[in-house]
Amino acid sequence: MEYLALSVLASSLIFVIFKLYTKFRIQTLYAIIVNYFVACSVGIYFYTGNIEFTKVIEQPWFFGTILLGVLFIVVFNLMAATSQKVGVSAASVATKMSLAIPVVFGMWMYGERLGSFEILGILLALVAVYLATMRKKNVVNHRYLLLLPVAVFIGSGIIDTSIKYAQQVSVPEEEFPLFSAVVFGSAASCGILFILLKSFKGGLQINSKNVIGGICLGVPNFFSIYFLMKALDSETLNSASIFTINNVAIVMLSTLLGIFLFKERISGKNWIGIGLAIVSIVLVALGNTIQKMVFG
Repeated sequence: MEYLALSVLASSLIFVIFKLYTKFRIQTLYAIIVNYFVACSVGIYFYTGNIEFTKVIEQPWFFGTILLGVLFIVVFNLMAATSQKVGVSAASVATKMSLAIPVVFGMWMYGERLGSFEILGILLALVAVYLATMRKKNVVNHRYLLLLPVAVFIGSGIIDTSIKYAQQVSVPEEEFPLFSAVVFGSAASCGILFILLKSFKGGLQINSKNVIGGICLGVPNFFSIYFLMKALDSETLNSASIFTINNVAIVMLSTLLGIFLFKERISGKNWIGIGLAIVSIVLVALGNTIQKMVFG
């Protein structure tokens, strides 16, 4: 459970940092690319084995990391845009409601079974995420902005599902840092290619603020994935439970951080959502224990 808690903390910090980008006028695209280089470097630092390029590309998970890297940079930019234009909580809900995708995939692909209390907890989690992040309609000034959280929902769900598949099928625990590093390195390479193409139109705009912003983002970004993979390696909770607890807890923490750090307004429905989130986490985490206590 400690790995799960650390993943929640790291992921919540990502949303806060995105919000700070607006305050300090940090250019999101450049900072995100720097962030991926930093995250890749952190992964290499924590990998204890020898790194040989020829052996890395022979790994069964290598080509999957290329696709994940592309998806990472696309979804991260969408998350940043959602945080800045719609709100921290909106980005959080779009990202974390995507838990439905890996949960369904886990039940279908791995035959994971859920008890009645766990199912109830997952359903409550979806309601909780929605209520905890509801905002007044006038927060979104343009309807097209609603497409941002939809895109984040789909992209985040695919990423979580892919990480679980890699962890389950092809990546041993000792290679988690290397796998994460290669994913982030792939994302960084895609980002560099993108800004080089963009530079033909307007030139590069790299500055110290963008670099510092990328460094601040890169460290928690790496650990959000690394600790999630470590949590998914747990023998006590299945992936459906882990994704539910992880995502709902991130919504709770990021929503509270949005309130206290950025003075985001919260309604009675939001507080109800936070309360339901706590209940859902308890049901998912302790569902089997509760069921034995109730039914013997």
